[in-house]
Amino acid sequence: MISHWRTLLVNACLLAAAVLLLTGCASMMATAGSGLADNLSTAILNQDDPELVRDGAPSYLLMLDSFVTASPDNEAALSAAASLYAAYGVVFVDDPERARKLTERARSYGQRALCAADKRGCDIWELPFEDYVAALQKLNKKDAGALYIFGVSWIAYVKAHSEDWAALASLPQVQATMVRVQELDPQYERSNVEHFLAVLDTIRPPALGGDFEAGNTHYQRAIALSGGQDLSIKVDYARYYARTLYDRELHDRLLNEVLSADPVHEGYTLLNTLAQKEAQELLDSADDYC
Repeated sequence: MISHWRTLLVNACLLAAAVLLLTGCASMMATAGSGLADNLSTAILNQDDPELVRDGAPSYLLMLDSFVTASPDNEAALSAAASLYAAYGVVFVDDPERARKLTERARSYGQRALCAADKRGCDIWELPFEDYVAALQKLNKKDAGALYIFGVSWIAYVKAHSEDWAALASLPQVQATMVRVQELDPQYERSNVEHFLAVLDTIRPPALGGDFEAGNTHYQRAIALSGGQDLSIKVDYARYYARTLYDRELHDRLLNEVLSADPVHEGYTLLNTLAQKEAQELLDSADDYC
């Protein structure tokens, strides 16, 4: 039971971090570098060939490292590096040791970005849960962006360090982080934050902190806020909500909607291409779970 729950937890970290992190990079990269960086991020998100992105992204990881080296306390550069390192590490890297290294760097950049945004955020990740939540309350609206990147880079780290129970045990802090982002700025990355909260509410049984009623509400809000264009939300809805509740009708309906949808939407094409692959795999294995 514990092993099965941990697998669900890790897979949720993969989808929640992998498909949502890239969508936050564009404005950060533009600030850190130039309009070219903004155009690059747009091109990545609109690409329908994930392998092309896999092959091309490492050059830009090095570019972001150079930005950070030049401006080690620049919040925008640090946030951009955290975002892309985390996304690349969880989506495109198959070697576990390499993924751990990349996401460890992502988390470090995310921590530094939060500290650069507000000194009150420095080292709060070392605090026990109750103290951590109290420290989050000291942050303000201008910190929402850095706090969001910090949270998703932390999720990527947890996914890649799935054998480390201390890393897994930190997910309540991650959830508190996303809740605080929503409190600080309800308009910031609205569909992505709702998506994160939906996943975090449905990857654990109620006895371990799961809240399926709240999760269901978050999924529906996330779909509505994305205008139905982010197909990954429905994939998670099927995987973590419908499967856990053995709702085969909802499970198959959601996944068939994903497969029949046009994946090409501005800013979502890469994510949707990956989501359709996931949807087919889930349908093919449905008899073993539902």
